[in-house]
Amino acid sequence: MSSPTPSVFISTQRGVSRRQFLRASGIGMALPFLEAMQPAFSRAAAKQEPPRRFLGVCNNLGLLPEKFFPALTSTGRDYQLSPYLEVLKAHRNDFTVFSGVSHPDVDGGHPADNCFLTAAPHPGSGGFRNTISFDQFAAERIGHLTRFPSLTLGVNVSQGSRSLSWTGSGALIPCEEKPSEVFRRLFLQGSPKEIAEQERRLALGQSIMDAVAGQAKSLERDLGAHDRERLDQYFTGVRDLEQRLGKSREWEHKPKPAVKTKQPADPASPVDYMEKTRLMYDMARLAFETDSTRMITLMLDSVNSPTIEVEGAEISDGYHSLSHHGKSPKKLAQLESIDREHMRLLGQLFTGLKSTKEGGATVLDRSMILYGSNLGNASTHVTTNLPVLFAGGGFKHGQHLVFDTTRNYPLPNLFVSMLERLGLEENPFASSTGTMRGLELA
Repeated sequence: MSSPTPSVFISTQRGVSRRQFLRASGIGMALPFLEAMQPAFSRAAAKQEPPRRFLGVCNNLGLLPEKFFPALTSTGRDYQLSPYLEVLKAHRNDFTVFSGVSHPDVDGGHPADNCFLTAAPHPGSGGFRNTISFDQFAAERIGHLTRFPSLTLGVNVSQGSRSLSWTGSGALIPCEEKPSEVFRRLFLQGSPKEIAEQERRLALGQSIMDAVAGQAKSLERDLGAHDRERLDQYFTGVRDLEQRLGKSREWEHKPKPAVKTKQPADPASPVDYMEKTRLMYDMARLAFETDSTRMITLMLDSVNSPTIEVEGAEISDGYHSLSHHGKSPKKLAQLESIDREHMRLLGQLFTGLKSTKEGGATVLDRSMILYGSNLGNASTHVTTNLPVLFAGGGFKHGQHLVFDTTRNYPLPNLFVSMLERLGLEENPFASSTGTMRGLELA
């Protein structure tokens, strides 16, 4: 049997190794962050500042705009909190709220949730191909510093249909929906057999990279200058991936951190949407506190959620149906109860992140939290004037930044500011035009 041509071999094997690498790289766990005990391959010296992190949360049915946004005339640091932001008033100085922001040319209604962290245009069009998400862009550059380059989480997500995390080739990274499984991967030590199998997968990934590089190298003598330059870039990428695979192999023999929290029980029904959300916030907080990963995404798939339970409220209709309220007072009241519960859970997350100190600051100070939606108004499916709240991360907060609500300011500019905060000088990202205007470092 003849060997496949190099181009076919590269394409086929890269697909296999990528799936194995993603699955493999998410099985272990980093050591907890301790100022007196830093992993040798995580930070070069104890004098370096503690790491910075990112959590991106998208509720794909958004929030009632009239309850979320402060008045457009109420700007700056003296703005008056909106009804929903009143729920977060204890953290007023820890977050910034934006009006008049969106992703340029990201339309299509519900499909736009897949572009919340990519800003790829026209997701509802035929032949659409997504681009790399913010978390994966950063993970490709700093993900090797932790056992988990990233975590992709979800609540009530239809399997394989939605995610906030996308690879550079536009492939969806499936969400993990079980809090118990996230906890297991973070904190429960694998058996010697499981560790050996994990090392075998990592070794296989590296051997595939070696083989691909070997076949591609044989082509070099027959290529022109431009193609040789492209091939050199390819080799650089292969070597980088090999180094990251090596780092992943080192983590297999590092003990997992001990936490006082018990492994959670998975809610049995999609009705338990809010409890699932709370548990995923807890998993994100624990992952940050133990420096297990620095990139987390959480898709709150409200579109696929049924009539959900909210403590103290009577919800009689499905979440998606409520979003198309037609200004019905009954539906609006139920939807407001759901939205307020979202704000309450977000406030709990902020409180938890602020309760842990790290390098003279809190974990919230070191963690950028982006909370928002792909829909400015779920009732009409518009994708402009997105409800967006940005907390933590070492920025000057406590303000309402107002931009043109007709010709929106590009939200990807915030991504550039976040990349710079991570120490990644990358400009532009997606459809950005610069850094986020009005957002200053603390």
